[in-house]
Amino acid sequence: MSLYCMPNVGLNVPFPSLSQFLRMTKQYLPHLARLCLISTFLEDGIRMWFQWNEQRDYIEATWGCGYFLATCFVLLNLTGQLGGCVLILSRNFVQYACFGLFGVIALQTVAYSILWDIKFLMRNLALGGGLLLLLAESRSEGKSMFAGVPSMGESSPKQYMQLGGRVLLVLMFMTLLHFDPSFFSVSSSQQYTHLKRNNGINKYIN
Repeated sequence: MSLYCMPNVGLNVPFPSLSQFLRMTKQYLPHLARLCLISTFLEDGIRMWFQWNEQRDYIEATWGCGYFLATCFVLLNLTGQLGGCVLILSRNFVQYACFGLFGVIALQTVAYSILWDIKFLMRNLALGGGLLLLLAESRSEGKSMFAGVPSMGESSPKQYMQLGGRVLLVLMFMTLLHFDPSFFSVSSSQQYTHLKRNNGINKYIN
């Protein structure tokens, strides 16, 4: 049978509409949204595992706190971040996990002197914005389809948390902006996507 005589089968199948696509992916997109919001904590916790000695030596040399306290600091950061990510992804004790990650952000801001670097400070505020969205989503679970997207009938505190989270997330992109004498451009250098402590660690090692 010639190919030119074959019936045109399957060519007129309509593509699913946006509403159909959302219904088909409804059970997967919330998990993907949560993973994206905590991806920085997950990556940082894994990096701490592989850079255990470097992290400990850097804290010990910077603060002069001794081997034991430096080890406790690294262990607290590692377990706090990875444990919080697991709880959020499994949707167990999400509020406590978010508060724990807030504590990790505050601890790292002080320990790595991020408070005095405006770009890294804005980055940490953006991480806090993502946690606010997760916190608001956990309180309105069942009403909202996606993490951070408000739905009708929510109370004002949840809406304020979602608004604050979205505003803080914008700070992540503002850290990519820099001003040149000739024009206003966007820099996507990957050097500034790492925590400030890695630069300090490299200087300490070298």
